[in-house]
Amino acid sequence: MTNQQLIIYRAGSLTRAFTPLVAAFTCQTGIQVKDMAMGSVDAARQITAGGQPADLYAPADYMDIDLFLKPAGYADFNIVFAQGKMVLAYSANSVGEKKLPPIVAPASQPFHPPDSIPNAAPEWYSILAMPGVVIGGGHPFLDPGAYRADMIFQLAQEYYHVPNLYNNLLKHLMIPGPGNTGSALGKQFDFQLTYEHNAQASASKDPDIRYVNLPDEINLSDAAKNTWYGQHASIVLPGLGTPGSARTVAVSASRVAWGICILKKAPHPEAAVRFLQLLLGRTGTDLLRENGPAPISPALVSRDDFRRIPESIRPLVKESKSAE
Repeated sequence: MTNQQLIIYRAGSLTRAFTPLVAAFTCQTGIQVKDMAMGSVDAARQITAGGQPADLYAPADYMDIDLFLKPAGYADFNIVFAQGKMVLAYSANSVGEKKLPPIVAPASQPFHPPDSIPNAAPEWYSILAMPGVVIGGGHPFLDPGAYRADMIFQLAQEYYHVPNLYNNLLKHLMIPGPGNTGSALGKQFDFQLTYEHNAQASASKDPDIRYVNLPDEINLSDAAKNTWYGQHASIVLPGLGTPGSARTVAVSASRVAWGICILKKAPHPEAAVRFLQLLLGRTGTDLLRENGPAPISPALVSRDDFRRIPESIRPLVKESKSAE
């Protein structure tokens, strides 16, 4: 096993937890890991249409496994192992320099992450739609973090009953150059819809970066509201581009949760199982709790998928109706 390799394609939002997890895995097993971080939809296309060998695929939207890889025959099961929510991050300097109204709700709790996070002002969406305001984002065809921002715009229009709000917010969205999304807040744009654990990490390093909570009907955090999310927000993405796969895939909004699967043609399936044991066990759970996103422990697997996962993994997961 010492000469064996493990190849992971995963969401960039897992980097802070997976970097020490990969190091621990190599230390324990001697197996070298090729750990590839990128937009989750981009990663799916890299290992399908792009023909890149991969053992594990861990997207930021667990639905990407069910909607892209399973129908095209690349995966048999989906393990939902982490969860989070979207928050509205902003540059305090930008808000001040542009003389924008307060983005924090009156009498809200102070900004002291992670213990206390203020709520957004009741009409936060109006502030984002003001002249000169720039909202940073990514390409929705490549990254769930980007298409979730689009979904939040849709949900906001439905929740607040403001005609044309989706379009008005979309006009303020800007996609910065490759690799600049994390450092461009306060420089290239004023606001950003992002994962809470990413916002918390940025705020801990830069006092200019702050964030506020949005209502649960909008922030994609509540599994109990999956029906609401899915009824009122969706996006159509290009398919994988492989023979037999759909030309387009409709992705309905659902709660923020990360999934993982072993590819059916994984070159190193035994190593992949060992990594899943580490991820879903105490080591992985502790690292996720420390770095984000928050672990789901035990991880969830749908009833249909439970019989397809390796037997050694079954004690580490919980069978559920729909893995939500």
